[in-house]
Amino acid sequence: MKRRMNMGMIDRTIRLLAALAILVFFAMGTISGVAVVVLGLLAAVLLVTSLAGVCPAYVPFGFSTRRGRDRMAPRRRP
Repeated sequence: MKRRMNMGMIDRTIRLLAALAILVFFAMGTISGVAVVVLGLLAAVLLVTSLAGVCPAYVPFGFSTRRGRDRMAPRRRP
């Protein structure tokens, strides 16, 4: 099943920068313990969604941060 991209460049860039910031904090030893696991999982999700351009949380609401013709149209009931 192919999903349409529903994330714009600004959304993708912010997610990528947040994931990289978490990685930097980890590398510097600023975070430790449970925070490493929680933030590591969050960074992984942000990185994957940023690279794929698809946010599964947006899909049920028909939400998109893309501009122009490529935007996902909201789902309409017949």
